[in-house]
Amino acid sequence: MAPVFRFAPSPNGFLHLGHALSALLNHDLAKAAGGRLLLRIEDIDRTRCRPEFEAAIYEDLAWLGVEWETPVRRQSEHLTEYRAALDRLEVRGLVYPVFESRAEITRRVAAREPWPRDPDGVPLYPGSAHDRSPEERARRRASEDHALRLDVQAALARLNGPLTWVETGDGASREIAANPAAWGDVILGRKDTPTSYHLSVVLDDALQGVTHVVRGRDLYEATSVHRLLQELLGLPAPLYHHHRLVLDRDGNRLAKRDPSTTLSDLRAQGWSAGAVRAAVGL
Repeated sequence: MAPVFRFAPSPNGFLHLGHALSALLNHDLAKAAGGRLLLRIEDIDRTRCRPEFEAAIYEDLAWLGVEWETPVRRQSEHLTEYRAALDRLEVRGLVYPVFESRAEITRRVAAREPWPRDPDGVPLYPGSAHDRSPEERARRRASEDHALRLDVQAALARLNGPLTWVETGDGASREIAANPAAWGDVILGRKDTPTSYHLSVVLDDALQGVTHVVRGRDLYEATSVHRLLQELLGLPAPLYHHHRLVLDRDGNRLAKRDPSTTLSDLRAQGWSAGAVRAAVGL
């Protein structure tokens, strides 16, 4: 069976040089392996994702010479699939609702500093909402905004052995020990959106038969959460390759809000696709 790679951008801004590195690397590795390259549009954030950004993704990738299979999977068209997976976890007692706003959580953490934080620097959830009775949960969920969090300790108790993934990002295949507890009880869904990045990405990869996940080093630590969800949902684990990031002059990650490195802007300045390849070191 041919290996399957994927490039999965979010249409919440224009692609920049960092996205170009990831897209081109996926394209090159898929071609070298005689594999397939899929394009997935991760558009579950209804407030930030816009049609013009999605259209620009197709234009930028075609300009770079990246070829992908169709049809393109758009996450916003598969919310029922994510809801079904979330329901499966909740039936097993692995998901619980929380009703605090982000501002309330921030105030609570501020009053108890120093407080543990996840690998991205975000404070771990400080509440004990999973101790509420089923009756209270049902009553409040019917009328209040809420998020659904993974009970990570309960989830880890379901595992039969150590949790690992195979990493090939440094040029050699090695087994990495996963540590999902470092992320605390991550959000898997909300009242208005029955999924999150973590949940949708593992489901999509499995449903699309992805065998090789090639993405930026900024998602290396998140792989621990993804491996836990794969085990809980009985999903296969792809090989992972976390590549270096393209940084700005100050050594910071590139951001979509900075127009100086967007592919559309560089193209307007007269850059060629070959110049972009050279700029990202390919």
